Amino acid sequence: MKNKWINVLMLLAVVLLVVLPLLLVNGEFGGADEAAEGVITEINPAYKPWFKPLAELPGETESMLFALQAALGAGVIGYTLGLFKGRQDRQGRQKLNDQKN
Repeated sequence: MKNKWINVLMLLAVVLLVVLPLLLVNGEFGGADEAAEGVITEINPAYKPWFKPLAELPGETESMLFALQAALGAGVIGYTLGLFKGRQDRQGRQKLNDQKN
């Protein structure tokens, strides 16, 4: 019964972490690229970019690709850490078995 309440509280906390920022933050969410472009234009209005993007993506698509990149990177890092930890545990068990024999 105690675990059920812990799970409910954790789920409620996750929902609050998702919903509260959306309700409390007013304004547009902008990226670092847009902010940098604004500052550069302020400093030097005649600045011309060195190259243009290959494709102009809508903001939602760009955000989705960024999130996908972050998720894939986190997956690779998590897998690698788990793999190394598993190898370390296996080597530790093997040493204990060797010491017993």
